[in-house]
Amino acid sequence: MSEKIYIGVDLGGTAIKVGICNEEGQLLHTYEGPTEVDKGPETIVDNIERYVRLVVEQSPFNWEQVAGVGAGVAGFTNVREGIIIFAPNVGLRDFHIRQILEERLDKPVKIDNDANVAALGEAWGGAGKGIENCVCYTLGTGVGGGIIIDGKIYQGFSGLAGELGHMSVVPDLEAIQCGCGKIGCLETVSSATGIIRMAKDAVARGDRTELALVEDITAKDVFDAAKVGDEVALRIVNRAAFYLGKSLAAVAVVLNPEVFIIGGGVSKAGDILFNEVRSVFEKLTPEPVQAGLRIEPATLGNDAGMVGAAGLFLRS
Repeated sequence: MSEKIYIGVDLGGTAIKVGICNEEGQLLHTYEGPTEVDKGPETIVDNIERYVRLVVEQSPFNWEQVAGVGAGVAGFTNVREGIIIFAPNVGLRDFHIRQILEERLDKPVKIDNDANVAALGEAWGGAGKGIENCVCYTLGTGVGGGIIIDGKIYQGFSGLAGELGHMSVVPDLEAIQCGCGKIGCLETVSSATGIIRMAKDAVARGDRTELALVEDITAKDVFDAAKVGDEVALRIVNRAAFYLGKSLAAVAVVLNPEVFIIGGGVSKAGDILFNEVRSVFEKLTPEPVQAGLRIEPATLGNDAGMVGAAGLFLRS
């Protein structure tokens, strides 16, 4: 067996997921283990090394076939130097992860942030397979993003391209402060956190909604209520969809992608979200820009990070 394989590491605060991909972006074998953040950086690195070796040992492949190891990290990264600048969920700061892993594994290593590798995963082996130009949004606790141009991640001047959640799209009179310190960011309205905040505000105002009966409101609760006709929940969903569609329209006239891919937990809302996003996008975008462009849900789910991290060697 002589084909090359690529290993993708999805480094999260709770778990480290490791997967083997072939050169076509197919996920062939996976392994998952605890991160053990509380035990410090040395243990985290020990675990990464151990899981990478285990995933190969448990697969039909051998160590000599490993052509590279990629890692996606939730946080700020210096891609060129292979440094985790700050990853709060895993407690790493100014951490030279590429150098350390290369020494331990004796394999080339590349890193990037989790949103970029998720976008690359979808472009390489998911909803954007075969597409050279696409933009991926990840709607979760926050709003992440990744831009794929000519089949490769677009990093920008300092590696911070694709921070789509921090586009200022909400007018000042409606805007609140984002965790980044600015106001009006997309993340404040179209993330799960933003949707939950709007729901709790509505309940606190005394708006008539069945959400007032929910003890600990989640974004799913809001979407479920909207689907059965709760007017307050529907208003919140439409507001989240409006600003998401508005941001897509702004990105479209700059980058002219073929596909917008929307993933993350919020995207599981389905048609009630996507139909409104598409409607807003059509209203705000010139017709020539719309021609042939699709807005699609992500397909890889939690595997996108592993696939994209493995793809750093072929698609970045």
